[in-house]
Amino acid sequence: MAQEMEGLSNRRDGDGSAELSPSVIYLEACENFQKQSYRNRCRFYAADGVQTLSFPIVHEGGTHKQPISEAKVDYSKPWILQHKRAITSAYGTSAYFEYYQDELFAILDSKPERLFDLNLALIRFFIEKTGLCVDLRVTEDYTREAPEGVEDLREVIHPKRPNAILSDLELEKPYFQVFAPKYGFQKDLSIMDLLFNEGPDSILYLKKL
Repeated sequence: MAQEMEGLSNRRDGDGSAELSPSVIYLEACENFQKQSYRNRCRFYAADGVQTLSFPIVHEGGTHKQPISEAKVDYSKPWILQHKRAITSAYGTSAYFEYYQDELFAILDSKPERLFDLNLALIRFFIEKTGLCVDLRVTEDYTREAPEGVEDLREVIHPKRPNAILSDLELEKPYFQVFAPKYGFQKDLSIMDLLFNEGPDSILYLKKL
């Protein structure tokens, strides 16, 4: 994802009160689909440790050089039901699962045709529920190099590579997880792990205190 990080800044209104300016975030909508990336998968914390959920893609002549905006989700097999069961098994006892499950599952049940639309709906859901102050936009063309003043994070977060994003932001810290007593705290998970466990307090975790 190409992300323009304008940062969260306090600006003063006429009455002197502080207002939070949103970070402008660009999602890369014009790249080619990349296999074995987080573009169609996520990691979650299950009873037997960290597991992966993935959205199957329709392979029409292969996905080589297929624009991500054209990649279609394959609904020919009952993976939605399987994913919902896996999520429920993992987070059913978490403090806030029942508050968010219906809306989250409704997005999956709506079966968007394109992967990008499914991802966008999920991203918007988690932005809203965690309380992030974000101005979310999509790119209109592809550029190999990020424009001046834009922080390019498209290749930073990848399943096969470690990243130091949270530690660099001084946000790497544990929060409550259902199975932490068994396996310890696990990082680099889907944000649904944070939301189901921390609920409205998720934003406090994402703030530098």
